[in-house]
Amino acid sequence: MQKIVVSICLFWVSVSWVTAQNASPRTNVVDIGSQRQLFVSRNLIDRLDGATLKLHPPQAKEIVLQFDQPWEGIYSGYETVLQDGDTYRLYYRGLPVARHSLETETTCVAESKDGIHWTKPDLQIYNVQGHATNNVVLAHNRGCHNLAPFIDTNPACPPAQRYKALGGTGAPGLLAFASADGIHWSQLQDQPVITEGAFDSQNNAFWSSSEQCYVCYFRVFREGKRWIARTTSQDFLHWETPQDLSVGQQPRQHLYTNQLTPYPRAPHVYLGFPTRYFPGRQVITADEANQIGTPDEWGYAKDCTDIQLISTTGGTQLDRTFMEAYLRPGLDLQNWTSRASYAARGIVQTSDTELSLYVKHHAGYRSIHVRRYTLRPDGFTSVNGPFAGGSLRTVPIQFQGRTLTVNYSTSAAGSIAVELQSVDGQPIPGYSRQDCDTLIGDRIQDVVHWQGKSDVSALADRPIRLCVYLSDADLFSYQFVE
Repeated sequence: MQKIVVSICLFWVSVSWVTAQNASPRTNVVDIGSQRQLFVSRNLIDRLDGATLKLHPPQAKEIVLQFDQPWEGIYSGYETVLQDGDTYRLYYRGLPVARHSLETETTCVAESKDGIHWTKPDLQIYNVQGHATNNVVLAHNRGCHNLAPFIDTNPACPPAQRYKALGGTGAPGLLAFASADGIHWSQLQDQPVITEGAFDSQNNAFWSSSEQCYVCYFRVFREGKRWIARTTSQDFLHWETPQDLSVGQQPRQHLYTNQLTPYPRAPHVYLGFPTRYFPGRQVITADEANQIGTPDEWGYAKDCTDIQLISTTGGTQLDRTFMEAYLRPGLDLQNWTSRASYAARGIVQTSDTELSLYVKHHAGYRSIHVRRYTLRPDGFTSVNGPFAGGSLRTVPIQFQGRTLTVNYSTSAAGSIAVELQSVDGQPIPGYSRQDCDTLIGDRIQDVVHWQGKSDVSALADRPIRLCVYLSDADLFSYQFVE
């Protein structure tokens, strides 16, 4: 009889909670559907108690590419990395001398089957620098200054234009290009397609599955600083009036490149690794500059750069939650001069447990190269709880799915527990912290259980909060899935 009474009481508590949620206003509730959620911004964070947001710089790996051919040279740059099935492609500008012209600038490509070992294909498309066989895919064209290809995932995209790119600088503007195979390119029209901007950097376009349009992030100058604007298009040829990205609460800084691209595991989030440029901030001495062979052109000894992490989910909002460098120049003096380190645009997965990024180092030196960096999937940032414990509470959300999965890491002594709460912060019966089966270990994707059960589908499409308790642990992402 006692068990029956308890069951009836629990039933009425659950019914009361559901009724209260259905009756409550649904304003300020973020519908996350079944999208993976990262912690690259505070957008979905309501409160952190004892926990902090933590930046996780990538780990340096091997040098994968050197610009050692006559048509490449020490001023090569503006790299883009794409994955097309089982082929990786790395595009870059070849520039052997410090002069921008139709004769000096080319667009080159390297290829790989694993993202680690790269080769330069022997193409015979253009004759450059007296060489008929080379890895050049575009030459004698203004777009070669900074051609930035992408694979068009628009369902309406014709096969002949599966690869697209924008390129060009200054007046008259950006030119549009297309290719069926990523190797043979053609210009779509003589006239530029975007004309309001400076464009003297890498100008990055892509098809946005979340916004259902083409988006381009490009270079402008504002208040004497290199900054980012964006525009959108439905057909890649006709673009809307550009809008500047917001500065927000942070100071305006020179962001030389933007490198924004949809994150493959959560394409509604665009991640960028801009080179942050500090003109006139000289680090190396004159003797050190002579010792390492710093070029005189373009004031290389007088400036320095680092690489930052930025994000956006569309519109004009730009999140610079982390003002600290994502990648510092380090001990190498040749990375402490102007334009020395630039991240390639593109994030690719090179194993089940590894993402790869690519960074050009030693720009302006004969040792110029691209190095691979790695991190765990979603591992750019985390919510970190100390040994003493901390917690994260989200803003009100609603989701779709049957189970909650998390990407996390704990120490042997650490732990994570997840509580599902009502909008007013009360534990939902059966999903409290005490009900949660403690998570210990290091998993890219693990299912959360409460008393051995993982089904949360009864709460789908209703406003809730997540409250995550962490002790000596990092939470990198979470996702509701079927």
